[in-house]
Amino acid sequence: MSEKNRDAKRAARERLIEERQKQKARDKRRRGLIVGGAVVGVLALAAAIGVVAADSGDDSGGTTAHAVLPPQGATGKDSLAIPVGASDAPSTLTVWEDFRCPACDQFETDFRSTIHELEKSGQVKVEYHLVTLIDGNMGGSGSLRAANAAACAQSAGKFPAYHDVLYENQPEETDDAFAKNSRLIELAGRVPGLKTAAFTSCVNEGKHDGWVEKSNAAFQQGKFSGTPTVQLNGEPIYPKKGNEQITPAHLKKWVTEANKGKKPGTRSPSPSA
Repeated sequence: MSEKNRDAKRAARERLIEERQKQKARDKRRRGLIVGGAVVGVLALAAAIGVVAADSGDDSGGTTAHAVLPPQGATGKDSLAIPVGASDAPSTLTVWEDFRCPACDQFETDFRSTIHELEKSGQVKVEYHLVTLIDGNMGGSGSLRAANAAACAQSAGKFPAYHDVLYENQPEETDDAFAKNSRLIELAGRVPGLKTAAFTSCVNEGKHDGWVEKSNAAFQQGKFSGTPTVQLNGEPIYPKKGNEQITPAHLKKWVTEANKGKKPGTRSPSPSA
């Protein structure tokens, strides 16, 4: 074999050895990346589990951020309803509302006096469920803040009047004015006896935020089409019942039909202040 051929073979072996060494180095780095990635994945999974565990909460304590504290006198499943009217009234009007919702304000404007008349005569009790739909759609926190303030008013025995004041002073849908606790406390001054140190503290602390969030979750789980959602004895009546469009006269007629042969209620569910 010529010297030239021996040099060529030696060079080829050296290149092969060099290439194998490079391949081993690449394999070692790859294994390191795989192990490192696995460790990162495990840590990420552990962190995610920790977050879920921290946020899960339970019915009595709510999330770590907001405990679920129903206002005094709340009734129904998970104490998510605020009752107004005689507790033994023969019919129940269920209303899901958002204090920032323009359609809810229109419903209140059109039917407030009729509903109050039916309440006072013992024909119906109304169960209000508070929702934060507009906060989710438009951003902001006015729905949540107003609902918390209304729950504070319920504990003070002043919910019906404060509920009406909030709708009578509802800002434009895009104006998140109810996000300011100071505005909600200012409006409480229009309800005799409501603007107290206890009410102010309740509003500023967001005492019932977790309860409002749970109420909104129940609304979402109910798969309702929007707010207001209004039912008479469990049957949807807004914007119509069967083929009849809702009007104050029709609402009275439907309640009269539902209550036929039944006595009006007399027991008030309102909590003492």
